[in-house]
Amino acid sequence: MRRLRALRPVELDERGLEVVSFCGHCAMQPESVRQAQRSRVCGHCGLGLVLQATVDLAPSRGEPFLVVDATLSVCAVSAAAEELLGIDETHAVNKHIADFLVPADANAPSAENLLALLVEVAGGCGEPRMTVVRPRQEFGVRFRARIGPCGPPHAALLVLT
Repeated sequence: MRRLRALRPVELDERGLEVVSFCGHCAMQPESVRQAQRSRVCGHCGLGLVLQATVDLAPSRGEPFLVVDATLSVCAVSAAAEELLGIDETHAVNKHIADFLVPADANAPSAENLLALLVEVAGGCGEPRMTVVRPRQEFGVRFRARIGPCGPPHAALLVLT
């Protein structure tokens, strides 16, 4: 006997890609689309705003990430990123991303440069990409980073891997 799968609503962005909602602090995904639409604040931790990103970009629980606006100001820092980078979200918000992360290769072409990627993506026109970054004061530490659009409102999501 064939078992039927339950149907679930799928939300698509303007490019036709599937998007998921997640908390800007703990990365938990709301249990349903209805729950995500009911409140902008995470129902799990109560600390982060519910954001959206494409399925391949959205962080999974425990993955460190930051949200950056088009002025390169940090808008959110996940709990995992606070621990990994040794920063407190309350001190990081509204500060320039370069106070915390910089391109691993300062001479990288602009297409691979962290700051150029963030501005492009936060403006709503960039495609998700990978780059390598390092903490500002650390020279032997490198992180691969997925960078792509998230929102609302338009911002860049930087997921450290």
